[in-house]
Amino acid sequence: MTREELKQFDLPDTPGVYFFMQGTTILYIGKATSLRDRIRSYFSKDLMESRSPAIAAMIERAQRVEWQTTDSVLEALIVEANLIKKHQPQYNTDEKDNKSFNYLIITKEAFPRVLVVRGRELFDPLNADKYITKYVFGPFPQGGALREACKIVRKIFPFRDTCTPESGKPCFNAQIGLCPGVCAGTVSKTEYAHLLQNVVDLFNGNFHGLKRRLAKEMQEAAASEEFEKATVLRRQISALDHIRDVSLIKDESRVSSGGHVRIEAYDVAHTAGNETVGVMVVVQDGEAAKQEYRKFKIKTVKNDDPGALTEMLSRRLGHPEWQYPRVIAVDGSTAQIRAAQKVLKQTGIEIPIIGVVKDDRHKPIRLVGEDRVIAAHQKEIVLANSEAHRYAIEWHRKRLRKGMI
Repeated sequence: MTREELKQFDLPDTPGVYFFMQGTTILYIGKATSLRDRIRSYFSKDLMESRSPAIAAMIERAQRVEWQTTDSVLEALIVEANLIKKHQPQYNTDEKDNKSFNYLIITKEAFPRVLVVRGRELFDPLNADKYITKYVFGPFPQGGALREACKIVRKIFPFRDTCTPESGKPCFNAQIGLCPGVCAGTVSKTEYAHLLQNVVDLFNGNFHGLKRRLAKEMQEAAASEEFEKATVLRRQISALDHIRDVSLIKDESRVSSGGHVRIEAYDVAHTAGNETVGVMVVVQDGEAAKQEYRKFKIKTVKNDDPGALTEMLSRRLGHPEWQYPRVIAVDGSTAQIRAAQKVLKQTGIEIPIIGVVKDDRHKPIRLVGEDRVIAAHQKEIVLANSEAHRYAIEWHRKRLRKGMI
């Protein structure tokens, strides 16, 4: 497929899953917060340079794109995993073997645990006694996305993960409403099994059936004057109906909106052009997300910070599986901002670029860019920029020391 061929498709600006097709063969399945923005992001002008070879080959083979809309990103995440498991598309399964994917499991015991486990651990024969499973959901391509989904689900349907059943003392999660009281003995095995069925239905992708069942149970509880139970059920139904308000999944590659704010900052470090490196750091909801930091050894330029930034952003955008940020922060002013804007324009993605101008001591003196973006995210932008500088210098010095040995 080409960028021109893509224009024939009326892509919706809604959550969902998408399929790159060659004839009747599904080449790749992905999820999206916005199907329109997500699918367009694959068609950058410098595809072969900025995409991984596998993604570039997939786009070249694809003849068309299809999609299925969902009511929320959470639903898209779950539907994506179920469809990957069912169809085993080449460019999903070639990306990682099953041992590298993540799975949601529900253990087989009196009070089952709900856990996120990496495939290599789950399928290790040495763990046969550790993970005796009743249900296995997945594979899920991104572990961060699955963990975030579990946080959302657990707020609606509390479950046990690590506490000791019937110990007589509520665990921390029970005290904040994330465990139904398995530890304190306030819920029976039968009651807990019934609660856990909600999680099973959800991860089976049976969203509409789950809501119908909860609505029926709510009506029955109200008729029986079990008003407290009916209230809980009504809250659960409402949470499912409005889950899009809080369900921007981490690692979902679209510009952040809604409940989570992701800021990416980029910086370059070198010594007179030697050992030129670049880094990407992430600040999520005001906190450094160090597990999502990335390093880039600059290959195309020396003593050219805007050029290094261009290479770095092009390579970063070649990973559509990484969540796109709400704001990109660059170290510098006009030259760096223009370099970043040029890369984004080539990929058809719109993300505000904010430049951080420093004094001689490398302290921020002003931010350059859209005033509304700066006003909304100034603290996070400065934090991300500071982290990027620290991380770049640290890695550059490490490479210099290694070169001297």
